[in-house]
Amino acid sequence: MPEVNLTEWNHFLKSHPNAHLLQMGEWGELKRGFGWKPARVISTSSTHRIPNNEIGAQILFRRLPLGLTLGYMPKPVDSGQWTGDGEKFWKEVDSICKKNHAIFLKIEPDAWEETFDFRPSTFDISPHNIQPPRTIVISIKDSEEQILARMKPKCRYNIRLAEKKGITVRTWDDIPAFHEMMTVTGGRDNFGVHSKEYYQRAYELFHPKGTCELLVAEFEGKPLASLMVFADATRAWYVYGASNDQERNRMPTYLLQWEAIRWAKARGCEEYDLWGVPDENEETLEANFENRHDGLWGVYRFKRGFGGQLKRAAQALDRVYNPLLYWAYLRFLGNR
Repeated sequence: MPEVNLTEWNHFLKSHPNAHLLQMGEWGELKRGFGWKPARVISTSSTHRIPNNEIGAQILFRRLPLGLTLGYMPKPVDSGQWTGDGEKFWKEVDSICKKNHAIFLKIEPDAWEETFDFRPSTFDISPHNIQPPRTIVISIKDSEEQILARMKPKCRYNIRLAEKKGITVRTWDDIPAFHEMMTVTGGRDNFGVHSKEYYQRAYELFHPKGTCELLVAEFEGKPLASLMVFADATRAWYVYGASNDQERNRMPTYLLQWEAIRWAKARGCEEYDLWGVPDENEETLEANFENRHDGLWGVYRFKRGFGGQLKRAAQALDRVYNPLLYWAYLRFLGNR
C-alpha cells in the first residue's frame, strides 16, 4: 500500500538518516493534535535506479470547511521524486490528496535555491512559502575554536561576557515556564506563540528519542532565556527560543545559543540551522538590520553574529487539484 503507518514510515527513514525535521514521524504526530492530519506515502521507483527502490514523503492535511483540505509536504526526503523515478510516486500522492479532498498540495523542497534545478510541468511555482525561505546555516564540523573564530567579534565577546557575568546554561523540562517566556518574547517581538500544550507535546515526542533538548540560561537560579533545539543525524535546527526582560545586559541568549550549538556538535551534527531571517539578499540585510526591527529583522542582528552562511530554500511548488478554489486562494494572498 502506498500509504503507510507511523512504524513503517520510521523504518523508511532509517535508510534516509538526513531527513528534515519536518519529515520525522514525530513531527506528523505533533501536528495531528493541532488541526492537521498526517499521511505517509512510500512508493516504488518508476525506473528502479534509486537505493532500496523506494520514494517517500510525509504529507500534512489541514482541515477546511465543507470537508475540503489543504495539503502540505514540508521538506520531503529527496529520494528520487524530482527525476523520472518519481512518476509513480506523484500519481500515488495525487490519489491520497484527492481522497482527502485537497484543493492543492504545497511542496517545500528540502533543497537550496541554487542547487534545485527541477523544472515543473505539473506544478505551479508558488507565491507563498509556509516556512521562512531564508535562513542562516552554521557549519559545526570543525573544532569549537574554529567555530568561534568564524563568529562576529561582538558575538564572541557576548558569549564570554555572559560567562564572566555569571550566566549558566543547563537542560530544563519546565514547559509551563518556557511557554510563559515564549509569550513574553512574542509580545515584545510581535510574533505568534504556540500553546503550552503544543510545546509540551513536542517535548514529549522528541526528547525521549534524544532528538530534542530544552536548554535554559540562568543567573543565580533565575531563568532568563530558553530554547528548544532539535537534531538528527548530521543536521540540527534551532526552532523555538525565548527570553524575558531581566538581566539582558548579561547577554544570556548568546551563551545559550552557543551551548545549543555545542550540544548539537556533541551529537555528531555537522550543520546548525538558525531557522529564519528576512527574505532579502545579504547586501540588503547588512544595509538595513540596524534600523529595522519588524518581522524577522529583529532576530537577524542576533543570528548573523554566529558566523553562518546565508541560504535560501528552493521556492515552494503547488500541485493543484481544484483550479477555481486555488484561484480564490491566490486572490486571498494577493489581498493580504
